[in-house]
Amino acid sequence: MSRLSMARRRAQLVRAALDVASRQGIEATTVRAVAAEAGVSLGVVHYCFEDKDELLREVGEAITAQNVEQLDVRLSPPPDARAAIGEALGGVWDVIRAHRGAQLFGVELVTSCLRHPELRGVATSQLEDTLLAAEEALARAARATAVEWTVPVRQVARLCVAAVNGVALAWLVDGDDAAADAALVSFADHITTHAAPAGALTTVGPASTAGKVGG
Repeated sequence: MSRLSMARRRAQLVRAALDVASRQGIEATTVRAVAAEAGVSLGVVHYCFEDKDELLREVGEAITAQNVEQLDVRLSPPPDARAAIGEALGGVWDVIRAHRGAQLFGVELVTSCLRHPELRGVATSQLEDTLLAAEEALARAARATAVEWTVPVRQVARLCVAAVNGVALAWLVDGDDAAADAALVSFADHITTHAAPAGALTTVGPASTAGKVGG
């Protein structure tokens, strides 16, 4: 067995756990299965992780990081807020569609976490990390297109996370790519009704700008 640093060994085991979980689900993701997948002894896994719960927490964080990696505005510069939001959502959806097994495991993990108090923090942490990434992407989109949000950006971020999670769950059930794409297009149209030209809020107040489409 090659000698790796603790950080690299943990990363290897998280990757192995994610591979097992993506193929077989949370119940099959045992320490023994992860060790076999990584080609190491049980002792190596126990040395790197206190228990299975700690390993699952790391896997959950890896899924979240994978999903939000493409949550960015890729058009440079985007022509308007609608295009910016569409690009950001499209980037996330590309990742979700490419990793169906990981998304299904993510649903299983959250459900399991909510049923086990010792793991509830995993679900809370995943949600907060995703909301923060969405907030940052929304702030970048606003700056890039000279708009501002007419409601708190955390509220818009929560809408985005809820919408993407809902579309993803429906897609996991029916596998309908076209329906998922159409839902995200409609949602991008809706979300930009919460954007107004920069400076408009301080000029005429939030009540007057509600419902305007930025860009």
